[in-house]
Amino acid sequence: MKKNTRIFSILLAMLFLFNLTAFAQEVPAYSVEGFETVDADNNRITTGRDATSKTAIASASKYEVSQVGAEILSKGGNAVDAAVAMGFAQAVAEPFTNGPGGGGLAVIHTAEGENIFVDFREIAPKAATLDLYIDAEGKSNGKTMTGGLASGIPGDVAGLLFMLENYGSGDLSRQEIMEPAIRIATEGLYVSTYAANAITDAYDKATTFPAMQKVYWDENGLPLEQGVILKNPDFAKTLALIADKGKDGFYKGEVAQAIVDSLAMYEGVMTLEDLAGYEATAKEPVSGTYRGYTLLSSPPPSSGGTILIEILNILENFDVSALKVNSPEYIHLFVETFKLAYADRAQYMADEAFADVPIDGLTNKEYAKKRSEMLDLAKAQSFTFDDPTLFEHVDTTHFSVADAAGNCVAITKTINYYFGSGVMVDGYGFMMNNEMDDFSTNPESVNKVEPGKKPLSSMSPTVVLDPEGKPFLVLGTPGGARIFASIAQIISRVIDHKIPLHDAISVPKIWNNGPANNFQYETPLKGYEDYAITQETVDALTAMGHDKIGTAASGAVQAIEFLEDGTLYGTADPRQDGKAVGVE
Repeated sequence: MKKNTRIFSILLAMLFLFNLTAFAQEVPAYSVEGFETVDADNNRITTGRDATSKTAIASASKYEVSQVGAEILSKGGNAVDAAVAMGFAQAVAEPFTNGPGGGGLAVIHTAEGENIFVDFREIAPKAATLDLYIDAEGKSNGKTMTGGLASGIPGDVAGLLFMLENYGSGDLSRQEIMEPAIRIATEGLYVSTYAANAITDAYDKATTFPAMQKVYWDENGLPLEQGVILKNPDFAKTLALIADKGKDGFYKGEVAQAIVDSLAMYEGVMTLEDLAGYEATAKEPVSGTYRGYTLLSSPPPSSGGTILIEILNILENFDVSALKVNSPEYIHLFVETFKLAYADRAQYMADEAFADVPIDGLTNKEYAKKRSEMLDLAKAQSFTFDDPTLFEHVDTTHFSVADAAGNCVAITKTINYYFGSGVMVDGYGFMMNNEMDDFSTNPESVNKVEPGKKPLSSMSPTVVLDPEGKPFLVLGTPGGARIFASIAQIISRVIDHKIPLHDAISVPKIWNNGPANNFQYETPLKGYEDYAITQETVDALTAMGHDKIGTAASGAVQAIEFLEDGTLYGTADPRQDGKAVGVE
């Protein structure tokens, strides 16, 4: 009897230890304990998103990713080291917006005053000709949006590794930089309300492209719900290959073959040669000024930085500070300015390797003054493009990192629409982009589909320097064609109205994403109802001639401010799951 009791006790202890081990395996890699993003009424919580530091700070749309950045900085890495680690971690933590199957853009400002723009935008495959994307009547056949033809050659991995190799500290190995991302993919993270909604909304896409279900559906064949732990061992395997072999671990060998094969299942034409030939590049950012502050942002293949500067140059001709934020007069001025800038964007902005883009003219202050004189402050208009050459001289996701020395990194990454093309690289755990949809299928467009071409983007990772040339803001946001208009509003709110950075981000935004009337506005977050666009405001705008008025969703700004006393202040947009983290 005693022998049987002893055996039972041993078995019970073994079972207890097994359960402890199983429980331990269900603890996510990075803790978010006590951090809530929505309240009991499902309102986004706007507080508790910021942090301060005298040393360094990281801000991403996932709290876990900000922790990764702070961890790397604490280990002696520089801002670029942290940003690269965050880039790989963000791919795991927010896989529906970005990842190895996509691309991005970055702006780096160093403590020594060097300014660098890193371009790792996707590229159309060599066999991706316009005829593949139009029907017999010359209209889009929808293949830029989903399936194997929707993907451009991904630049994400090449871009992150390029930054690490050329601008990283050199004190941390590639394996150390990528370890946090591998840990998250292996141990998992909690599915947030925001992520659960994204996964549920992709139900039809996952049904069409069933490889997605392996990662984003549960054992009952249903989309993962809020609160469960999402693990992705296939993605961990991919990241380990990159950590071990570098760029070749992705663009050559088994991962590259899997990309080609997965796309080919859905009519894809990408080849191993396309992948092996991809290179990230670096050049100077586009630059301009606003009321004495210097803007450093993204040149082509993004329209973002150039048009952001044009918008602010036009606004500089008006006393914006005298207008109440989101009053009818304020909205009218901004919306009319947006329409002028978007008309130029549609006419001129494209990949500079395929088009002569008049950047100097578009960012010229005299050109902006000429454009500003077209505005009627009492009446809405539709606008056409002008000729900036006369002034010539010779979603998505974002995260920001900065340190007290003045090193700043702003990175915006994307696979375009949520879950990209729908094609998951089977066995390797990541989604392919649908960036071909950022091309035009109009054969007359400067941004039409062409082999080897980069599609036009709106991504606007931006660094703002104060009038003395010192770092002031590091910011960016997802949001498609609303990106640069959103960034312009935040910069103006901080500079013109002296609104605190977190409030400047949280206040409802406004847009008009074209040259004709199409006013859109955001409903207010809880606590920001004083800035709401009311029915009275809508009526006043309608009387001015604005129409097609409706609501739209905002992006998720991640930003850092250098305060006058040397403190770094970082904050994350409450519209998503972010929280800034400072380094002690």
